Amino acid sequence: MTFEWLNYHHLLYFHLVVREGGIVPAAKILRLSHSTVSGQIRQLEESLGVPLFDRSGRRLVLTETGHLVHRYASEIFGLGREMMTALRGHAVERPALRVGLSSAIPKLVGLVLLEPALQLGLRLVCAEDHFERLIGRLATHDLDVVLTDAPLPAASGVKAYNHPLGESDVSFFATAALARRLRRGFPKSLDQAPLIVPTSDATLRRVLDPWLERHGLEPSIVAEVQDSALAKAFASAGHGVLAAPTLIATHVRRRYDLHVFGRVRELRERFYAVSTERRVRLPGVVAICEHARVALRPLEAASGADEARRPSRRR
Repeated sequence: MTFEWLNYHHLLYFHLVVREGGIVPAAKILRLSHSTVSGQIRQLEESLGVPLFDRSGRRLVLTETGHLVHRYASEIFGLGREMMTALRGHAVERPALRVGLSSAIPKLVGLVLLEPALQLGLRLVCAEDHFERLIGRLATHDLDVVLTDAPLPAASGVKAYNHPLGESDVSFFATAALARRLRRGFPKSLDQAPLIVPTSDATLRRVLDPWLERHGLEPSIVAEVQDSALAKAFASAGHGVLAAPTLIATHVRRRYDLHVFGRVRELRERFYAVSTERRVRLPGVVAICEHARVALRPLEAASGADEARRPSRRR
């Protein structure tokens, strides 16, 4: 078996050049000449067989491969620092997983999807934003993965890959008193009922509106809310009915005292992990994907069955 040796001195010089923003400041830290550091970087590129920088005059701009190598270099030298800290008996900072959460994903769904990474002992760095902005950060390797309710379009121009996690049907939630009233005759009972809906850019809204129209239902829209936690707070205060993935039914009941009074299996909300890896290798992303694919459907079914058996009553 052939063993390919990586010169870690060269990798360290490259890491410092990126971290410090150029060869000159990195050379000062290393106490080496500029030409020596530049030569070591060239040797690293030759050994890897790929350019790490695009050279534009005096500016060095990382190539796509350069971004990838720098991410691994940061992890390698970060582990080295952790080892030295551990040997000195100090607390060790957990390795980080940088996750983008599309603002269209309910917070509780994000919790369910991210729990496996927490169980691995990773430190989660979570950014919530619009899908397009998160994908831009993914493309520059500022994020490791983006969790979303819609796949990355093929024409996006970003070299990234969709990893389906699973799907959930949709349930309707309300306070105990309102749920008792609307359970009878569902879904016809939704007609003229107060309804809290996501904003028009959310996938759930785009499937909910046609479903209501097909059934001839005209609920009274009391609020269009982008923040899913705020929508649940409105519903918990008795201002209206909430539609959300059945996946989180148990969490919604426990945290917001909201009860399922109807479940629509034809309404589906799907979830995806988007990453720059065709085949995910980062342990945290692997854990998220594997757990979601195994647990999503059973958890959905269990949540719905649990709600169906539990009578609604005022606490």
